[in-house]
Amino acid sequence: MRYMLMRKADAATEEGVLPSQELLQAMGDYNERMIRAGVFVTGDGLRPSREGCRIAFRDGEPRVTEGPFSATDDLLAGYTVLEVDSLEEAVEWARDWPREDSDVTLELRRYFTFEDFAPGAGLQRHAAQARMPRGLQVHLSFPGSCREAMAFYAEVTGGHLEAALTYGETPAAKDVPPEWHDRIAHASLNVRGHRLMGADMQGDGDRPPQGAQLFIDYDDVDQAAQVFQRLAEGGQVLMPFEATFWARGFGMVSDRFGVQWMVATPSDQCP
Repeated sequence: MRYMLMRKADAATEEGVLPSQELLQAMGDYNERMIRAGVFVTGDGLRPSREGCRIAFRDGEPRVTEGPFSATDDLLAGYTVLEVDSLEEAVEWARDWPREDSDVTLELRRYFTFEDFAPGAGLQRHAAQARMPRGLQVHLSFPGSCREAMAFYAEVTGGHLEAALTYGETPAAKDVPPEWHDRIAHASLNVRGHRLMGADMQGDGDRPPQGAQLFIDYDDVDQAAQVFQRLAEGGQVLMPFEATFWARGFGMVSDRFGVQWMVATPSDQCP
């Protein structure tokens, strides 16, 4: 079940006081714990209400009122979405909220699910949208360099290498040569909840990817350019990183492991 953990606003957040580096570090550590536990869905901080507005409908007509708004305690300053098994588990995560955030007020609200509604055409429309899989991941094969490659990708992307299981650690150990026991049977790099998986494959099991590239995009064009350069180290630039008609920056590269990447900063007109 899914809960929204709401961080209520206070005088400081409404004044636009930004969190200290100490608090940013603490929140980053807190989010990391939730990511590793598999309960973190998403989360963000919100700017003061004076930079927002309310849209109220009266007799079918929308009326827009610009902020700021009173009743600060009722406003939101941020939120985290949790996927947990119970309210009690959500409360336990809320109790672990970083103490660096001082006298903060949190609120937990559970999401509705399909089971809460009567069957009907309206519900079916939502059910159809929910048919999408929970995730669409990428799996790469390597001839024996999986450990090195995944460590490199973790360094370049900032992702968390959450698994690096060797053949010797699996029941398949008896079926592979002893010299392959330290090779990787399963690796998983978690990048904002998206996973790049990999494994070392023997013989025909290892096939260079053909007709497929890994696509990563960034809001900041300079950051995208830096990542592109890192991936190009020891590899081959297939298309230099530069502005195109659809992106503020785009380039293609085959890295030193033979994996092809597209790195982009799409424009607002072509997300």
